[in-house]
Amino acid sequence: MAHSYPVYTIEAECQDCYKCVRHCPVKAIQVKDGHAAVVAELCVACGRCVEVCPVKAKQVRNDTGRLRIILSENDVPVYVSLAPSWVNEFSGISAGQMIRALKLLGFAGVSETALGAQIVSADVARELNGGATNGRLRLSSACPTAVDFVCKYLPELAFEITQVGSPVMAHCRMLRKMYGDNIKIVFAGPCIGKKNEADRNPLLLNLAITFPELRQMFREAGIVPEHLAVEGDDRFVPEAAEEGAKYPVEGGMNDTIEFQITPDRRVNFVTFTGINNIRKALDGIEPEKLDEDIFVELLACPGGCVHGPCTSHDTPGLLERMRVIHNTRWPDKPRHRDIPDINMDFTPNASTATNAPAGEILAALRSIGKFSPEDELNCDGCGYDTCRNFAQALIAGKAEPSMCVSYLRKQAQKKANALLRSIPSSVVIADRNLQIIECNRNFANLFGADTAEAFDACPGLAGADLRRIVPFYPLFESAIQSGGEIKRDSLKFGKRLLRLNIFTIDPGEVVGGVFIDMTQTEMHREQIAARARQVIDRNLATVQEIACKLGEQMADTELLLRSIAEDYADGKDFIEPQPPQEEDEE
Repeated sequence: MAHSYPVYTIEAECQDCYKCVRHCPVKAIQVKDGHAAVVAELCVACGRCVEVCPVKAKQVRNDTGRLRIILSENDVPVYVSLAPSWVNEFSGISAGQMIRALKLLGFAGVSETALGAQIVSADVARELNGGATNGRLRLSSACPTAVDFVCKYLPELAFEITQVGSPVMAHCRMLRKMYGDNIKIVFAGPCIGKKNEADRNPLLLNLAITFPELRQMFREAGIVPEHLAVEGDDRFVPEAAEEGAKYPVEGGMNDTIEFQITPDRRVNFVTFTGINNIRKALDGIEPEKLDEDIFVELLACPGGCVHGPCTSHDTPGLLERMRVIHNTRWPDKPRHRDIPDINMDFTPNASTATNAPAGEILAALRSIGKFSPEDELNCDGCGYDTCRNFAQALIAGKAEPSMCVSYLRKQAQKKANALLRSIPSSVVIADRNLQIIECNRNFANLFGADTAEAFDACPGLAGADLRRIVPFYPLFESAIQSGGEIKRDSLKFGKRLLRLNIFTIDPGEVVGGVFIDMTQTEMHREQIAARARQVIDRNLATVQEIACKLGEQMADTELLLRSIAEDYADGKDFIEPQPPQEEDEE
């Protein structure tokens, strides 16, 4: 997706693990061509996908470039709204050092977002103190991610959200009222959802950055906050926060409101943190049937903002909470606070996800090999709680069949079985206990009629004891122990002659064996060799006979030539034969 949304995927890094799908509480992930992308319309910016991605393929939009541009405008003062959870994120830095470091970056002043939290709590407490007592449900508006979740996935409860802005929105209004509308404000904190708030309300909040981005700015500017000397004007403006500093921990907002509730007012305060817990708590609630006043503090991050998606954790969670609590200063009694106009409306914005017709769901299930309820394993391997939810995602184009682990396994098994059946050799696969995992029919036929009958009854002979079938099973044991390969070019097995290759599939766990019956081949070779020997013998006999005949002829020739030579040697005249005389006719 475009990097304009606060969360995006680096496709080249995505490893097809679907971990983000499994952990996304609203399943706002679309998998296409094996890559998981965030669907902005469904996303609530909780950051779970960023936290769990093992290869960091899910990233938060980096706005440091935009911040540098804002800070470079020297004629416009820029104020930072610093989230109260900074005391945990930068635990080794004093408030003065933090303020000095931010000023060195170019900020005109540093103010605590907790001041806006105090305004929100005062406004909510005022409403609760003056409200009717016949029962009403009120949901907090402090966490933008929780608000997005309610508006999108529990839209029937959107009108139960208190009609006040979040602490950062209230803080921005306060700062602009004090320093003028020409200032610029940048939020720094642990939250990705604040980037959505800034994008939606650019006239109030110019930019939102995360703590990692702030660290990056310090690093690139060569600023080491813990080494800085504090100057006299390094103080929070317009003042330091008090009870609002407790907002980052669960129940912190409730404590600040309850502190201001009049003794005669009965309100039940409840806190839920984590999207899944919010869903479980509120799904199906009918506010009109409540007979008591309930205020629910909603925080998207389990434990509160101290466990936001853009925080680091090098100490136990209890100590992180205690840092926030120790940094909170409580006034002796509730203060009267000047409350600017911080009203904000929240309307239902139901997600576009709809339930597909039953027929389409069944068709989608069949496409991944789910033909009966027994086939629906609901294993969560694809990232969805049930196979039917996965089928819905398939229909919506958010998922691919290859995400189903059992479907892939069955497909792989079918391919493996087809390969085993087509191989002319005998093949067997066994585990470390020499229990057969798979074999083909050629293997069963090779080792006798009983084994072949057993194969007909149980194709593949899964679970059969290899030692009862193969007499030379010690070779398999040796391969398992050594993790190597064993070859025999000629192994006698009864009246058969085998060529075998035993190889390791999973060292110490699984081995495979391939057998080739060389009996007929060897017999054919012996027959050819015998015929060859016969031909050679006949050829030798023929040569000998020819040699004998030639010897006799040469002897006769030699005698004749000797006789002629002797006659010449004795000087006898040679009388030339005369032609016959013709007689005269009378």
